[in-house]
Parts: sequence; structure tokens; C-alpha cells
Amino acid sequence: MSKADDLFIAMCSDIIERGTTTEGQKVRPHWEDGASAYTIKRFGVCNRYDLRDEFPALTLRRTALKSCMDEILWIYQRKSNNIHDLGPHIWDEWADESGSIGKAYGYQIGRKSIYPEGEFDQMDRVLYDLRNTPFSRRIMTNTYVFDDLHEMHLYPCAYGVTYNVTDDRREDGRLTLNMVLNQRSQDVLAANNWNVCQYALLLMMVAQSCGMVAGELVHMIADAHIYDRHVDIIRELITRPTYPAPTVTLNPEVTDFYDFTTDDLIVEHYEHGPQVKNIPIAV
Repeated sequence: MSKADDLFIAMCSDIIERGTTTEGQKVRPHWEDGASAYTIKRFGVCNRYDLRDEFPALTLRRTALKSCMDEILWIYQRKSNNIHDLGPHIWDEWADESGSIGKAYGYQIGRKSIYPEGEFDQMDRVLYDLRNTPFSRRIMTNTYVFDDLHEMHLYPCAYGVTYNVTDDRREDGRLTLNMVLNQRSQDVLAANNWNVCQYALLLMMVAQSCGMVAGELVHMIADAHIYDRHVDIIRELITRPTYPAPTVTLNPEVTDFYDFTTDDLIVEHYEHGPQVKNIPIAV
């Protein structure tokens, strides 16, 4: 069993057994048939994944790792807010006729600011600081920009990333790059391992481009929830057999963050259970 399976099963069991419900309350999300989408939720969930031990992909079911990587590149490398620049169709429900999701995600990462060292967007500033002042405690990105929320078609869920370097020297004398991912809200069935894997891949790409080792991913979720129509699906999912974690690496020849493509993702020995199909999505 992968450690990601362990954490996922424990988290889901905790939500179902000890969570609180929003049933009967005024909620924004709804199902396709118009019914309110209620949840069972836990507040303040924290999961830790050490990428030096294994890659945190679920084996209970398959996570589409290349699609995860494509979305993270869409946000942090291509800095786009248009679904026509994205392979997966995960944002189609929130796009307008031009394909835009408003001033969200990649739009915010690509906004430039003036610093004493020059003009940087958010991602370029991260890369500059990691190469020049790696032990700074100010290396982060944020997409939850209050002034622009009214022009976002959906408020960012995973909104804040903090990078932190430690001098562990466990591999080849290189520094270790760690990440904290802050998420205000998460649909556990539809998005949990997707978000974990995509930010693990982001951490790996940034670490490799800065000559570091990818270390811990700490995932903080303020509102971790299972939708009412997902509970039975989750109950079945967490009783499935599990397998060892897959081996996931990047093309070692790529040393520039902006040169990575999904072709540089190498996935080996990924055994997993059957996919969960036709998951109802609340919007």
C-alpha cells in the first residue's frame, strides 16, 4: 500500500465518522438537477507527503498524472486562464464563450510587480529567490486576490503555495525544497489526489530546476468535504485492495522550469484499482 492510500483512507474515514453536515443549511453548490449539494466535512485537515520516500499517487484508483501535470503547467508555467490552453476539460463548466475563467489562477501567477531587483511575476520571483536567497521565509505564491474575486468565475480552491528550503543533505549534498499547499476547500472524491499529485509534480519541477531535492509536501485543507452523493462511492473506494506506490520521475535533462512538458514525466510500475466513472460534480 502506498502512504498516500493510508492517508486518504484515514482522512475519508474520519470525515464520514466524525464530520459535521451542511444539510439543511444555505449552500452555494448544486447538482445538475438543481438540488442543493450538501457535504460532510472536517475542518483543518493536514496531510504530509515526503517525496524522498515515494510519490503520493493513490493506488485505490488511477490518478491521471499527465493531466495533473498539464494543469499545473497551465497555471504556473503557461500562466493561462483560458481552457483552450489546457488539455483536460476540468474547467469547462466555469469558462465563458471565449474560454476564459476570469482573472483566476494563471492570470494571477503571471501578474508582474516591481521589486528592488527588477520586475517579476509570481513564478519568476519564486525561481529567482530560490536560486539567490534560498533560505528566505518569503518565497510564496498567492492566487486569492480580493480585488479580482468578482472577476473570477470560481474562487481559487488551492490558492497559496509556500516554498521552504532545509539543509538536510540527504542526497548528493543538495538542499531540500519543501512546500506547503494551502487550500480553502476541497471535494475529496473528485480533487484530493489530483491536487496532491499536481503540487507534488510542481515541487519536483521547481526543485530540479533549482538544483535541489524535492522533500515534503504539506497539504493544509480548511474545509475537507465529501458531497452527499459521493459518500457511498467513497465507502466502496476505501475498501479496495491497494498496491505499492508508483515510481514517478522527471526527465533529468530538463533544468529550466519553463522547458518542462508532459513528455518529461516518467511513470513506472503504477498498479491501481479500477477508475471511478461518472462521478457527479457539484457546481
